[in-house]
Amino acid sequence: MTSLMNRRRFLAGASALLAAPAILRATRAYAQMPTLKVGHVSPRTGPLAGFAEADDYILKAVAEKFAAGIENNGKGWHIEIISKDSQSNPNRAAEVASELILRDEVDIIVAASTPDTVNPVSDQAEINGTPCITTDCPWQPYFFGRGGKPESGFESTYHFFWGLEDVIGAFLDLWSKADVAKTVGGLFPNDADGNAWGDAERGLPKPLAAAGYTLTDPGRYQPLSDDFSAQINAFKQAGCQIVTGNMIAPDFGTFWSQAAQQGFKPRIVTIGKALLFPSVIAGLGDRGIGLSSEVWWSPSHPFASSLTGVSSADLASGYTAASGRPWTQPIGFKHALFEVVADVVARADDLDDPAAIVAAIAATNLKTIVGPVNWAVGPVKNVTKTPLVAGQWAKDGGALNLKIVANAHAPEIPLGGELTLL
Repeated sequence: MTSLMNRRRFLAGASALLAAPAILRATRAYAQMPTLKVGHVSPRTGPLAGFAEADDYILKAVAEKFAAGIENNGKGWHIEIISKDSQSNPNRAAEVASELILRDEVDIIVAASTPDTVNPVSDQAEINGTPCITTDCPWQPYFFGRGGKPESGFESTYHFFWGLEDVIGAFLDLWSKADVAKTVGGLFPNDADGNAWGDAERGLPKPLAAAGYTLTDPGRYQPLSDDFSAQINAFKQAGCQIVTGNMIAPDFGTFWSQAAQQGFKPRIVTIGKALLFPSVIAGLGDRGIGLSSEVWWSPSHPFASSLTGVSSADLASGYTAASGRPWTQPIGFKHALFEVVADVVARADDLDDPAAIVAAIAATNLKTIVGPVNWAVGPVKNVTKTPLVAGQWAKDGGALNLKIVANAHAPEIPLGGELTLL
């Protein structure tokens, strides 16, 4: 920690290590500014790559916004972003985070996209006393999955996203809109997300039972499984009309194909993670229409960026115009990460002191494109929550559209349609 606090900073025109696959560097016009380095870890390749689909678009826009520097205590600072691929592997995420901290000497590290990325990155930051901001992971697998204790929390690592209580509330709100039997089949992989969602105490079982639902949980399956016959048979025997859980896209594709082959026809399928992305739904063809999931962010969210001023609708349409691809939910949260970074850099008492940067993170009270980010309001130390609703995939004029159909817990986010049964 001491060596990190006392190390000298590179000037923006000086030579720097070129270890990262994406380094957004200074221009000559700002060569005399001191440089603050931000490390960024994301699953650009592997089964979680859908979460990083918009990385290039977001990083390019942020670099342009940061090009003139950020003022802190009357002095301009150049911001250099060094982005590395976790390859959707927790071990690789820890490795590149360590490289960013120890070799690239980043001053702040940010990460997103499931516990497989944010947890190992946060752990490396905590060990080394590096300020860290993460998102795109329910707070329970982030916090308790890292051994967090509510009374003490962590020193250097902070997280913003929703929690399991929010996704359960959104799912129950969605299911309440249909007249179907309260029989639910649960699909939970043997990974950080699946173990959290299926946990008997903190996961889905207790709230579903309290709401009158019967959950059939056949047990944890190994990610990238090629056979879901046991789960399908259990769901058929229990008469499950609803299927829920948390899966990676390849696993859901296998399950959904085998469900059709084996004659299992639930009326509602609401799956976290796998059904977030239009590319996944498009790959399922007509059997993708009517599937449902949580909605963290959309073009209709009534929030704007504190960094650029763009609305959610404009950010989404800008991505589509630049990429030719439909909007995807992580766009908003990847952008919000850098909103928080910019706000922290502007407010920190001393950017040469990691402790001062951590203090500025903890004191954040910012309206972002995904909603308010304010670590003073909990639910536990180092965690703050963003709003969540639920949506269903539909086709409008041949184009896929994720319509918000349940918003009881975040009524400020408008509905876009009504739930229809499969």
